[in-house]
Amino acid sequence: MSQELNLISAIDIGSTKVVAVVGRKHPSGLLEVLGIEKVPCTGVKRGAVLNIEETARSIQQAVLALEDRLGIKLSEVYASITGQHIRTMGNRSYRFIKGGSVISTFDVEQLLQDSYRIVLEPDEKILHVIPQDYIVDHESGIKKSPEGYSGQKIEGNFHVVIGRSTTIKNLEKCIERAGLRLNGLILSSLASSDSVLSDEEKEAGVVMVDIGGGTTDLALFHDGILRYTAVIPFGGNVITSDIKEGCAILYKQAEALKTRFGSALGTLAREDALVTIPGIPGWEPKEISFKSLACIIQARMEEIIELIIHHMERSGFYDKLGAGIVLTGGGARLNHLSELTKLKTGLDVRIGNSSRAFSTEEKDALNDPSLVTAIGLMMSAGKYPGSTIVTREQVLFEDMPPEETTGKKKKSSGNKSKKSKKSKKTEFTGDLFEKIQRNFASIFDERDTEM
Repeated sequence: MSQELNLISAIDIGSTKVVAVVGRKHPSGLLEVLGIEKVPCTGVKRGAVLNIEETARSIQQAVLALEDRLGIKLSEVYASITGQHIRTMGNRSYRFIKGGSVISTFDVEQLLQDSYRIVLEPDEKILHVIPQDYIVDHESGIKKSPEGYSGQKIEGNFHVVIGRSTTIKNLEKCIERAGLRLNGLILSSLASSDSVLSDEEKEAGVVMVDIGGGTTDLALFHDGILRYTAVIPFGGNVITSDIKEGCAILYKQAEALKTRFGSALGTLAREDALVTIPGIPGWEPKEISFKSLACIIQARMEEIIELIIHHMERSGFYDKLGAGIVLTGGGARLNHLSELTKLKTGLDVRIGNSSRAFSTEEKDALNDPSLVTAIGLMMSAGKYPGSTIVTREQVLFEDMPPEETTGKKKKSSGNKSKKSKKSKKTEFTGDLFEKIQRNFASIFDERDTEM
């Protein structure tokens, strides 16, 4: 991508579609969406790439369509990552300050780097280490960086996001085979949160629930701090599968039924309303009642909501969510879903879209909950530790205090071989610095619909 244009590009790789988006950040901090394209994708299931070639082809199609529209050439992108392989944990690290002097940027950075040295399971890799709060001596609850404080001991609480190395490498391969360079991977729930949640909601306490095709992603905030994230391995696709089996119809017909006539509350569905489904050639059409359809959908949605409640209780913040729940993703478009969620959780519920961005050409996209992750990726670019590629020079001096770093830079030509050797070693450790970076029949055609 042309650096002169100062553009940001991102790819949201989902279980039903691939979304390519381009935008730019204005000096005011607002994000302008310049263009967005989406194409169907069948190479991903619940966040895991099952077919690299098919996924790469979908990425390439979306990118080419976007390039043709905007008259630009994309070369590097940020990408989303989710799936049941994602797990999170809390970690506390500490460092002593020599002589009780002023805490420096180096001290805070090294505190964060300590969380990258935790013991992982085989084939695991740390995606993000996100600061939550700090403690300086006995003063706790410091939300912002404690740089400039005076003290003898500094502690930090961090939210660590971990994923499978093989899954991460497969995503990288898909991006590379599409002819792009990966700038970084960002957890889908973090990107969606940046797109739909306000600072006030994060302060009051809120849960963002992104219902995609293969997974349901959750992110919980309180006091403006990310407290909890989770990935539920169920999404809109399991609802479609339930309708397919329960009504004995084709999958594409079940998807169209769900998106056009589906409801998450069986009590609100009309008992006398029917829809006729064209039969397979040689078979008679089928009649399906709205009531039966809604009952199938409600049963599955209640199961997903129960899992959401489980994670809210596990976080320890269920009774502290003053702003309630924000539903987003393609699944949030399901009729009466907010009513069902409020009934089951007892919390206020709203549907979220990309309210924190603006566009003159893509206004409809900003109101589409299924596109919030793609737009949020551009907002999250460079925000979360671990989401961007670190330069070789930064890798080299990661364990050196500022005064030593300055000295080494001046002698760069004399230590060329030594630098090369150390940089190469760091690249293969697998830590933060590895590159990761008009009749009823007509609606049951081959059109792709997502939820």
